[in-house]
Amino acid sequence: MKLYTKTGDDGTTGLFGGARVAKHDLRVAAYGEVDETNAAIGLAVCVVPDEQFRGRLRMIQSDLFVLGAELATREGDRPQHVVTPEHAARLEQWIDDAGQEVPPLRQFVLPGGTELAARFHLARTVCRRAERAVTALAASQTVAPPIIIYLNRLSDLLFALARQANHDAGVADILWSPPQPS
Repeated sequence: MKLYTKTGDDGTTGLFGGARVAKHDLRVAAYGEVDETNAAIGLAVCVVPDEQFRGRLRMIQSDLFVLGAELATREGDRPQHVVTPEHAARLEQWIDDAGQEVPPLRQFVLPGGTELAARFHLARTVCRRAERAVTALAASQTVAPPIIIYLNRLSDLLFALARQANHDAGVADILWSPPQPS
């Protein structure tokens, strides 16, 4: 099987179910942003030292494939796999786990610290963009609510993981200080 099909040379792409839509269609943009989130998480996985932690991130990447496929399914068709409320509940547990050792947050945190924390912050911002694309799609087409909830929890988890990565490395979060008037 060749990697290229040439079917998209006219500026369209296929959805599951067979419909063809423009590559700039809101549905395509939404699952494209989810794919970028997955790639950003993959970049973080490259430097995660803990095997169990990597396993959780790989599970999230798998969830994002399911979520993306659900978004890539033509409205009215039923996807083979779907994101459920249990997926978001699992993320909530992991957020709680990540927050157990870090100090309480009392002000805004700037992205950075360790390389791993910076990668998680980058993945978080990409995830927020995916969430915006999905909610834009949901304004005009049907999107299953667990998809939006999952992306919202995932961005929270990525923030918590960035803070945990800094804490585990003994690096303080970079706290934002408002500029002082001159």
